[in-house]
Amino acid sequence: MKIAYFDTFSGVSGDMTLGAFVSAGVPLDALSAEIGKLRLRGVELQASHIIRNGITAVKLDVVISVTEKKHRPLEDIFKVIDGSDLSPRVKRDARKIFTEIGRAEAKVHNTTIDKVHFHEVGALDSIVDIVGAAVCLELAGIERVYSSPVRLGCGGFVRTEHGTLPLPGPATVEILKGYPTVLTDIPFELTTPTGAAIIRAMSSGTLSEESVRMESVGYGAGTREIPQVPNLLRIIVGHIDDGARGEMMVIEANIDDMNPEIHPYVIEKLLEAGAAEAFLVPVIMKKGRPGVVLTVLAAKPLVETLSSVIFAQTTTIGLRTYGVSRRVLTRVRRTVKTSFGNVMVKVVSVGGGERIVPEFEECRRLAVEKKLPLVEVYRRLEAELSAPGDVKIQ
Repeated sequence: MKIAYFDTFSGVSGDMTLGAFVSAGVPLDALSAEIGKLRLRGVELQASHIIRNGITAVKLDVVISVTEKKHRPLEDIFKVIDGSDLSPRVKRDARKIFTEIGRAEAKVHNTTIDKVHFHEVGALDSIVDIVGAAVCLELAGIERVYSSPVRLGCGGFVRTEHGTLPLPGPATVEILKGYPTVLTDIPFELTTPTGAAIIRAMSSGTLSEESVRMESVGYGAGTREIPQVPNLLRIIVGHIDDGARGEMMVIEANIDDMNPEIHPYVIEKLLEAGAAEAFLVPVIMKKGRPGVVLTVLAAKPLVETLSSVIFAQTTTIGLRTYGVSRRVLTRVRRTVKTSFGNVMVKVVSVGGGERIVPEFEECRRLAVEKKLPLVEVYRRLEAELSAPGDVKIQ
C-alpha cells in the first residue's frame, strides 16, 4: 500500500503541503494543469528552491493577479469544485477538507456550517492549496495518509480578519480535537487551519513501529523564518506492508436500545474517522432482548478518536478494547483498460500471483454512466479481469 507520511516537525500548512509533494516528485506542470480545471481566473503556481538549515526545499506560491472576493460561503466553494473537470476522488477529498474547516468555524463562531463565511480560507490561494493537496494525493498514487503528532505553536498571536487571535488558532484547535498533537513553546503559527484540515480529513492517524519502504522524500517551505526550527514540512512517500503492521486494537460495544436505521451512519462515521474496519453482529442480550455488537478495528493512536465517535453517535455507555494481531494480503489500487474504458481496481497479491478485484464505487459509477444494472457491470468486469492476458494494468 502506497502511503504519504506527513512529518510535521515544524507544523503544516497548505502551501507547505504542495511544496513538499512537488519536492517529492509530483510534477509542477501536472499539478498546475489540474488546478486549471477549477477555471479560476488570474491564478498561477510558482515554485522555487530555497535552503533552510542546509536542507533544500520547494517554496510554492499561489500568485493571484486579479482583484478577488475573499469571503465565500461553503456552498459557493463547493460549486467551484463540483463544476470543475477534476476527478471524483479529488472532488471528494477537497470537499472533505473544506467540511472539516467549516465545522470548526461554525463551532468557534456559534453558528451552523451553512452560514459560515470563509475569510482567509475562502480566498483563491487557500482554495488552490486545499484542492491542490487533494490533487497531489491522486497524482502521487497515495492510498493512505499518516502523520506525526501535529506540532502547534503556542504563546503567540496571529492577525486575521477576525482580529488578533491566540495561538494555536481557535479553528486549528477545533479541527485537531482528538488527533495527536504536540504543544510547543514556539510563539509562531506552526499549523494553520488549512494544514490542520488536510491532516484531519486525510490522515488515518500516526504510525507506530510499522515497516515503511521509503520511495521519495520532499520538503515544503513555509513563508517565515523561525529561529527555533527549520520551517519545513517533510513528506515521505513509500510503501507499507499491511501484513507487517503489528498489533491493531479492537473496540467493541453492546447496543440494544438504538434505532437500527442509525447503524449504517455510525459505520460511515467510524470509517471516515480512520477505522480499518467496522461491523455489526446481531446478538441476544440479557433479558432476552435483541441487540448488536459493534466491532471496530483500528490502529492504536486512533482508539481515543474512535471511542469518542462511538459515544457520540450511539447509545452505548461502555466500551471494551483489546489488542489483536492482523495479517492481510498486500493490495494496491491500479487503473486497468476494459471495455468500459479505464477502471480503478484492487490488485491483491496472493500465492505468488495476483488477483484483480473490481471496486464497488467504480462499478456503481459505471452502472449510472452506462445505464446498466449494477450486477451486469460486475459480471462483465469480473469476466474481463479473469481472462488471462486481456487486462492491461497502467
